[in-house]
Amino acid sequence: MNEFESIKGKVAVITGSGRGIGKGIAEKLAGHGAHVVITDIDIDTAKETAAEIEKTGVETLAIACDVSNGDDVKNLFSKAVEKWGKVDILVNNAGITKDGLFIRMKPEAWTKVIDVNLNGMFYCSQAAANIMRKQRSGIIICISSIAAHGNPGQANYSASKAGVIGMAKTLAKELAPLGIRVNCIAPGFIDTPMTQAIPEKHKTRIIESIPLKRAGKPDDIANSILFLSSDMANYITGHVLDINGGITGL
Repeated sequence: MNEFESIKGKVAVITGSGRGIGKGIAEKLAGHGAHVVITDIDIDTAKETAAEIEKTGVETLAIACDVSNGDDVKNLFSKAVEKWGKVDILVNNAGITKDGLFIRMKPEAWTKVIDVNLNGMFYCSQAAANIMRKQRSGIIICISSIAAHGNPGQANYSASKAGVIGMAKTLAKELAPLGIRVNCIAPGFIDTPMTQAIPEKHKTRIIESIPLKRAGKPDDIANSILFLSSDMANYITGHVLDINGGITGL
């Protein structure tokens, strides 16, 4: 028996899924028969990923979307419903960093990170929830970070990711009566294009501090999304799953 048979035929919207962790999540869900909506601010990247996944015989939809733009988000969910008539799974994955020491951080760096990482989750989750409540079923999974506990040079990012957890736990309580489960994933240091840009000396220091002595892979995150999206997790909501190799801080 396939433990993830319940994923087949579901419609999954994964924000920021043109590359990195989001792409890995889309590939994982598609590999178990879900129809996936690939969204990215860069439409060419979204189309490339969608085309790769379609080669496996799964239906996809590629849409350009800036999650910090409410109109973009409305268009995203409208197109998904237009194509498949429903949305079963939302993965709030889109996120950015604009690092810098707090005392020198420019207001625009603060605002942009909050706009994408936190306001984007608000727009997408609200749009998805309004579809899912009519279905009386749905799954929302939000990507937070180990940085939610605080990380020097990331006051904006850490604040946004702590906010993601707070919002997700609130949504879990509010939406449970509507049949909607809401959970969080909090990755540690994952090997993605974002972390590959970190200076080698700093990366080495981080990896040495991880008990498992390696960076995580996008697939490590994708596997947890697959589980939380399946019927195997149908009594789990309001939970934060740390996937970090045992590290307790960056």
